[in-house]
Amino acid sequence: MAARKRASSMSISNKPDPVEPNSAPSEQKMTRKTVSASAEEFRLAPPKLGVIFVISTLLCSIYLYLLCFHYKVDNELKRSILINAGLSLVGFFVTLKMIPVAARYVLRRNMFGFDINKRGTPQGEVKVPESLGIVVGIVFLIVAIIFQYFNFTEDSNWLVEYNAALASICFMILLGFVDDVLDVPWRVKLVLPSFATLPLLMAYAGHTTIVIPKPLVAYIGLEVLDLGRIYKLYMGLLAVFCTNSINIHAGLNGLEIGQTVVIAAAILIHNVMQIGASVDPEYHQAHAFSIFLTQPLMATSLAMLAYNWYPSSVFVGDTYTVFAGMTMAVVGILGHFSETLLIFFLPQVLNFLLSLPQLAGIVKCPRHRLPRYDPATGLLTGTKDGTLVNVYLRLFGPKSEKSLCIHLLVLQALACAFCFILRHFLAGWYK
Repeated sequence: MAARKRASSMSISNKPDPVEPNSAPSEQKMTRKTVSASAEEFRLAPPKLGVIFVISTLLCSIYLYLLCFHYKVDNELKRSILINAGLSLVGFFVTLKMIPVAARYVLRRNMFGFDINKRGTPQGEVKVPESLGIVVGIVFLIVAIIFQYFNFTEDSNWLVEYNAALASICFMILLGFVDDVLDVPWRVKLVLPSFATLPLLMAYAGHTTIVIPKPLVAYIGLEVLDLGRIYKLYMGLLAVFCTNSINIHAGLNGLEIGQTVVIAAAILIHNVMQIGASVDPEYHQAHAFSIFLTQPLMATSLAMLAYNWYPSSVFVGDTYTVFAGMTMAVVGILGHFSETLLIFFLPQVLNFLLSLPQLAGIVKCPRHRLPRYDPATGLLTGTKDGTLVNVYLRLFGPKSEKSLCIHLLVLQALACAFCFILRHFLAGWYK
């Protein structure tokens, strides 16, 4: 969900006069010409590359230091990771180039919205192209598919699961774009990820066991518990949560992509730490698998953030939010760190719990659960809606949209840092 108000084609086109049916074709032709001309004349604001440089430096420097200098990573594995990083960098520039092109195409189809958080100002009247997350998704898939040529052989044990993961992500991109076009109801959105995870669940050949926390071993009598099909049910539910949690923690310019980029950076750091701390080759491959999908996600998302950062030139749409959520769910499942992933998602978990009464229909749920914008002050004020955005504003007072987004992204980073600290203190005692 983005801070937008969708405009239907009926609301921007000139309806033909029903009394003069003979004039309708010419009027419709003029309308199509006008829309086409406005799309051709449309120019996006330049990408905010300075902001992206700062964000990428802050988020990637720790990961690159750990990978290249701190840990002794196997040379062959490091080579694959760096090849993937190089392809991801290419994906960054391709995404950066394709967004303005795609923006013109979606405008031709009247797929645009108005920024609700700028209502009452000139910026609030600007048509903003939406559903541009489709560009990120397509470039991501191309990068991930090309990478197979450099890393996997035909008899690779990971190739089946890798392609199954891509199939699930591709399925989710399609369903997300369908949602952007058809505006699917919330109760349907909640179950869509269940269908998208089917390729992954059917192809999953990994273990279905969980390690019992050491303090509970004496009570349960087992150190390892095989959940069987229940584990696959858990995988499906995790994908549903991750996919929808990104979608409902939204509504500010840059928030959807910003939270994805912060979590992706934490996932990369976690994976390289696990690779460096273990000598098990199979364990290395599981976490490298996660890196191979997370690096392209982060690179293409940063390119989109260059256009989506405040003030946003494009809207990512549900296509991006469900794609990003599914990708992170997949890497958490196949990398076998779903517990850690959920702690990375702590703000999203809190937002979900706050939203539950409205999502369940217990409390009235409006179409847009956004804060209230005051054109006189340029500040956002929290409403009574149960979202983390509104609760944060109620607790800490009115803020500008940009400032609020930065605060929430810092909160996201602190949640990820808390996860690393928690793992450090519980290591050897919890598991």
